[in-house]
Amino acid sequence: MDRTRLYRNGVLEAEGFSVDEVSDHLADPSAVVWFDLCSPSSADLDKISEELGLHRLAVEDALHSQQRPKLDTYDSHLFLTVYGAKLVKKRLELIEISIFVTKHALVTVRENPHFDIDEVIRRWDANTEMAKYGVPYLLHGLLDYVVDGYFEVLQALDDQVEALEDDLFEEDAGDRVHIQRQTFEMRKKLVRFRRLAVPVREVVGSLLRRSVDMLDPALDPYYQDVYDHALRAGEWTDSLRELVGNIREAHINQQGFKLNDIMKRITSWAAIIAVPTMITGYYGQNVPYPGFGQSLGFWTSTAAILVASSILYLIFKKKGWL
Repeated sequence: MDRTRLYRNGVLEAEGFSVDEVSDHLADPSAVVWFDLCSPSSADLDKISEELGLHRLAVEDALHSQQRPKLDTYDSHLFLTVYGAKLVKKRLELIEISIFVTKHALVTVRENPHFDIDEVIRRWDANTEMAKYGVPYLLHGLLDYVVDGYFEVLQALDDQVEALEDDLFEEDAGDRVHIQRQTFEMRKKLVRFRRLAVPVREVVGSLLRRSVDMLDPALDPYYQDVYDHALRAGEWTDSLRELVGNIREAHINQQGFKLNDIMKRITSWAAIIAVPTMITGYYGQNVPYPGFGQSLGFWTSTAAILVASSILYLIFKKKGWL
């Protein structure tokens, strides 16, 4: 369902009205309008474009998904693309949000209904005294909610990375294939998150630099706070990527150590087995030798096998090879 709101002189005056009424409300310079479209059609956006005079390229970007996070400046408006993020059953979900910003109107276009726009509205209503700043304040509440969602996702990913570290050094862990698989999946999540979510810090930074005339100086600390949070989210993402890389390297090293241990054991047993092979081969020669044809020869060779094998076993055991 499309959502609409009308603020007049910083006071919420109406909501739930038709998009067709937007132009009537915008005729009043004291009015600020917000409306939200979820998975709109081309015809819906064309209607909005006529109402607000939006640029054709911005409308095309809003219609086509998988846009990069960005801020475009046009003569009559700004166009932003950001991504909301959340984890659904350990699966990373990124929802594209296109935002048109004019002097008296804010338009949000959601890719799907999984982005909780109601929570954004609750944030606006929690600070009604700030509504007097108009569109910049509404935009701040939206961006602030988006960035706060990143911290929830990163905290969950951080917990998963810690669980991987615990599994990696679990002494009685049997099958370690799942560690390699989970590490690979975690790296894919972080790469995707960094590519689509983290660049919001450049978007907010560009907004602070380009929109000096649009932003009231009283809102600068609020936008700077969003920028700092976005910067922290990016640093946290990079640290998690580094941790996942360290886990992968440690897992590979563990496999190498385990292989070396196996090779030492095999080599030790091969050396022990080689002793009786050598002695029986020597006594198996078809020539007379001390004790040839007598039981003394058999007992001598058997004793030599037992003594030599025992000595090798004790040496390898002391070195920790067995």
